[in-house]
Amino acid sequence: ELGKKYNDSNLIIMHAGGGVTVGAHVKGKIVDVNNGLDGDGPFTPQRSGGVPAGGLAKMCFSGDYTPDDIKMKLSRRGGLRAYLGTSDIVTIKKFINGEPLPDEHNLRVDELTPEQTRETLEAMCYQISKEIGALAAAMKGKVDAIVLTGGVMYDNELCVPWIKERVSWIAPILVYPGGDEMRALRDAAERVLSKKEIPQDYES
Repeated sequence: ELGKKYNDSNLIIMHAGGGVTVGAHVKGKIVDVNNGLDGDGPFTPQRSGGVPAGGLAKMCFSGDYTPDDIKMKLSRRGGLRAYLGTSDIVTIKKFINGEPLPDEHNLRVDELTPEQTRETLEAMCYQISKEIGALAAAMKGKVDAIVLTGGVMYDNELCVPWIKERVSWIAPILVYPGGDEMRALRDAAERVLSKKEIPQDYES
């Protein structure tokens, strides 16, 4: 779409699924990225994102939680799930729009209003936008495009427009909804097997 090869481009690539990662891709290399798995960066459908260290330390040493409890709060039961009871964007949007909800759902309809739910979803997109902006600064503004991927980006009604509104001044925005990780791994293996690329060794 840009008329350039990936290895010649400067890109900020954001993937929003259960977690959110935002990476700075400079001429074919990922030079910076948040640790989305362990809670760094924006809060997500299932992850807490960055939280105040003092409060987290107090919780860890309170005696009320095991290490596994804390890990689950950070990586599986945080974010939208903690705030709203569910990480399912489709269910969340149905509630916001006043549409019938699925028979089985965990959304806290007795505790939340549609407006509160909308604000929570927008807050997630606000934090994603901040992470994109931080990488734009790290890249000194030399950004050819911002690429939005992941399942959350199927939401063209709220999430995509909210992010575009805040970061479209940085660079053109390309939206590729869904997760293509397995296809990308297959394609990479195919390039190595066909001798088009040399495999790289990554040390743990």
